[in-house]
Amino acid sequence: MLAPRERDAHKGSFGHVLVVGGDEGFGGAALMAAEAAARSGAGLVSVATHPAHAASFLTRRPELMVKAIGNPDVINTLGARITTLILGPGLGQSAWSAACFRSTLELARDRDIPIVIDADALNLIAKEPGYFNSHNLSKHILTPHPGEASRLLLAAGKSTGLSRIDSAIAIQAGYGGVAVLKGAGTLVCYQTVTKVQLDCCQHGNPGMATGGMGDVLSGIIAGMLAQGFSPVDAARLGVCLHGRSADMEAEKLGERGLLATDLFNSLRILLNP
Repeated sequence: MLAPRERDAHKGSFGHVLVVGGDEGFGGAALMAAEAAARSGAGLVSVATHPAHAASFLTRRPELMVKAIGNPDVINTLGARITTLILGPGLGQSAWSAACFRSTLELARDRDIPIVIDADALNLIAKEPGYFNSHNLSKHILTPHPGEASRLLLAAGKSTGLSRIDSAIAIQAGYGGVAVLKGAGTLVCYQTVTKVQLDCCQHGNPGMATGGMGDVLSGIIAGMLAQGFSPVDAARLGVCLHGRSADMEAEKLGERGLLATDLFNSLRILLNP
């Protein structure tokens, strides 16, 4: 799926990702998601985050375009060049968070932009499932871990005692799009023309049980979307790249002490076969 790039390609050829997240005190998650999108090959990456984080983001990763968002209503004005959205890393659940959530969903709906929805954005969906479903998004990917999955299931009127397979199927049925249920043997569930399809990733290891891994995954998936992959292919490819990168890093130095950003070196090797 990862063919060599055309020799006359330019940054506009590979999409523009906007990450919305990073409430005050939670900036690291949004930064990791943004860097993962860039490391995955997106042509341009912007971050809309709390004003408290803008300067530090640019110090850590000057390749990003960072927008300090005091009034979340302006998010809807950022969409002219955006081709892919990530909503949720470090978003929090404050009034600022909820306003960012609403503005970003409106942007995705109004401009039909593919969107990866993760972390606290999933918890906000669980609080208002009807509001989310009323947007009728068609190009969205939900990436819950088991705890977030339980909240989504409860909000959809489903039991939280379901197996992982049944949970993934129920989340996809309740919220549409592509459901990525993270964990040992990450599941990717989606609807084809004739049936519900469920795929299981065989890559990954216990060293991934550390903060930030999910943020990096959302960035990798968004990077695939930005480069023109469909939501289904972006989710499947992103999950496998994420898990295999972690395996390669664990093979070098072991599982304990593996950090989410350690995946970037092996990720580049896999992206350039």
